[in-house]
Amino acid sequence: MKFLIVLVVALLVVALVALSLSIRVVTQYERGVLFRLGRVVGVKDPGLAVIIPLIDRLFRVSLRIVTMPIQSQGIITRDNVSLDISAVAYFRVVDAVKSVIAIENVNAAINQIAQTTLRKVVGQHTLDETLSETDIINANIQQILDVATLEWGVEVTLVELKDIQLPDSMKRAMARQAEAEREKRAKIIAAEGESMAAAALGEASDTMIAHPLALQLRNLQTLAELGVEKNTTVVFPAPMMSAIGELGNFLARETAAAQAIPPTRGVAAAVPSAPTSSTADVAANGDPTNGAASDAVLAAG
Repeated sequence: MKFLIVLVVALLVVALVALSLSIRVVTQYERGVLFRLGRVVGVKDPGLAVIIPLIDRLFRVSLRIVTMPIQSQGIITRDNVSLDISAVAYFRVVDAVKSVIAIENVNAAINQIAQTTLRKVVGQHTLDETLSETDIINANIQQILDVATLEWGVEVTLVELKDIQLPDSMKRAMARQAEAEREKRAKIIAAEGESMAAAALGEASDTMIAHPLALQLRNLQTLAELGVEKNTTVVFPAPMMSAIGELGNFLARETAAAQAIPPTRGVAAAVPSAPTSSTADVAANGDPTNGAASDAVLAAG
């Protein structure tokens, strides 16, 4: 009787052990690849999977996207510039069976091929292209990786250049280039502004020639602007050409009057006075006698 009880207990223990060895749980983000005596017999979906102990083997494969950093490495561009570039790759398993039987270690294989592909693609571009056309470089790297990894049941979803380190000498040269480019743009903008201002001033001068009062209005506006600043300077604007013409006429009249007056005038000659109507008559009529008589009359008075 005791032997029977011991046998039953032993059978129960063996059954529990066998049950524990035959039951597997596959999570939602995994797929189970089932091997029976070394051959693939199927793929287990998420949930409870029952296998035959000591005969079946179940490999669980994750289907989630894996983030893999690509370590920084020295790369020489097409124009012989040495760069240190690091990147990051995103991939996921799309075929669980291939990822198990086609390659031993998927993560290590993708890391190595991503490094070599990064070196190959960047080496085909110049420094300026590497800095400005990162989207094209990322797409080229992803395309090359997809061709190689699809045979392993892996799909590369995204590749991004993460960091680009330049030599110090190259940084200084690029800084000088950027400064020169900014100065060129500033000079071009200033020249365009001068050209537009000259054109606007030409149009304004044409308008003032057609409307003479516009210049006077502009002068009054300038005086008003000076007054706002609490400035003590007073400006009396006048047309430049008309002022020069009037000054020339005045000098001509004075010169003609001086030539018409005799050298000695008596008492009247000693008294300085402004030009009188007699002087104007001499300048106008050319008759010195009339002018002298008028001066004598003024002196007697």
